[in-house]
Amino acid sequence: MTDHISQTLSALQANLDRVNRTWGVDKHEHFLQFFVRIVPPLLKAERCAVFILDSDGKGVLSKAGTGIGESEIEAPLEGSIVGRAISERRCVIENNLVKSLGFHRVADERTGFVTRSVLCVPIRRATDSRVNGAIEVLNKETDGGFDEDDANLLQEIASFLSMALDNILINGEILSLSHKLDQELARVRLAEISGEPLITRSEAMARVVAEARLVSETPVNVVIQGENGTGKELLARLIHDGSGRREQPFVAVNCAAIPENLMESEFFGYEKGAFTGATSNRRGRLLEASGGTLFLDEIADLPLSMQPKFLRVLQEGEGSPLGSNRIERYDLRIICASNKELRQAVDEGKFREDLYYRLFTVELRLPPLRERREDIAPLCQTFLSEVCERFGKQLAGFSNELLSLFEACPWPGNVRQLQHEIERLVALTPMEQVLRPENCSPELLASVSIPRQMGAEFLDGELAIPIRVEALERELIERAMVDTGGNKMQASALLGITRQGLYKKLRRYNL
Repeated sequence: MTDHISQTLSALQANLDRVNRTWGVDKHEHFLQFFVRIVPPLLKAERCAVFILDSDGKGVLSKAGTGIGESEIEAPLEGSIVGRAISERRCVIENNLVKSLGFHRVADERTGFVTRSVLCVPIRRATDSRVNGAIEVLNKETDGGFDEDDANLLQEIASFLSMALDNILINGEILSLSHKLDQELARVRLAEISGEPLITRSEAMARVVAEARLVSETPVNVVIQGENGTGKELLARLIHDGSGRREQPFVAVNCAAIPENLMESEFFGYEKGAFTGATSNRRGRLLEASGGTLFLDEIADLPLSMQPKFLRVLQEGEGSPLGSNRIERYDLRIICASNKELRQAVDEGKFREDLYYRLFTVELRLPPLRERREDIAPLCQTFLSEVCERFGKQLAGFSNELLSLFEACPWPGNVRQLQHEIERLVALTPMEQVLRPENCSPELLASVSIPRQMGAEFLDGELAIPIRVEALERELIERAMVDTGGNKMQASALLGITRQGLYKKLRRYNL
């Protein structure tokens, strides 16, 4: 990925973030609540409600209304007065509803209200005159009920209200588009290395990647510190691909995997006859990487006997194959990685201090997965797509319970453990089904600690997965509600679900 593309993506991401903050749904809903408050006095009615047509065009949903608080009432297009006003695109007046059957009776039972009379007019879009909602007032305070004058006034109010509804609909479309673009940007901003992704959605990871891109432009040696499975080699490849050596070899060597007696021949090569079994000449890894990048993984395990030879490579850029006096010249960049603290290895006498300072020009620290939980969901989606393609399976995605479980897991094996867990889930999930916690490994389930006091239904010794997941979900919802001071819009955003989804879960768990 070039610097220009990276800067463009960063600017687009920042613009999307501003859109998400600026197009606050709360502002529009406050505007609707303003209409709901002022309309009843104007028409001498007891109540007012504003409805919009749902996305599939089969029902209408209340967006604001007197006496319903933050709850929502869904009315059918057939069998309701508001549905008739929308489908027939005309004003509807009903003044004798006390003994009449219809959806208004269902709504009355839900709200404890008694509907005697209704005036409902459709709300037409300002741009193309399509009907996208309706406004209705209930119970005229005078005995005569609603009349044509009331209808004309409400239609005039509806023409102004249409602009607010247009803004809400456009807002929803923009937020939906923003979310999709955000997901796509997260994919584009992956460093696609050997089919594996390096996610940069979290701030912690984004900082590391930004630093890696900066150091890639200069020929300094880099040490990458991080736990096993955090993606140290991927970051090293990202540095190589962003450097002037990108067209040259990237040679990766795991120092911990090479026996000490083979270490010198592995790196420097050997001449035919240099030792028993050397039946031909062999180029070493240093020569293979010449012109490009040599990545030394687990550098802390480099034997002390080899460290002086590497120091000469770094200082003089030269060395000799085993069994030869020929001097080989190396033009390479060295990137090292370790899951151990190199400074501690120096203090313990296990690593030469002069070699340490030769290698330690720039240090990058990769955060463990538990410190960048924002990356878990996009990592899951990326791994799921890759594993499904590899296994030839079509699956419906992740259940909310599974994602909640993943976000609560400490992931001692980091990204590598997550990838293996998803491979297991894909293998054990039937075609077209949703991935669920029931198929997770016992190791993963055992690593998630759920306090027993979180739910009264969480009994002593209870190991049933649905109960544990439900308790975890309750805890996450309660925490989000506390952190946002009860603001459901903000809480749903923190939880990564829709506001309607949050309402359903609040009702389900009686929170």
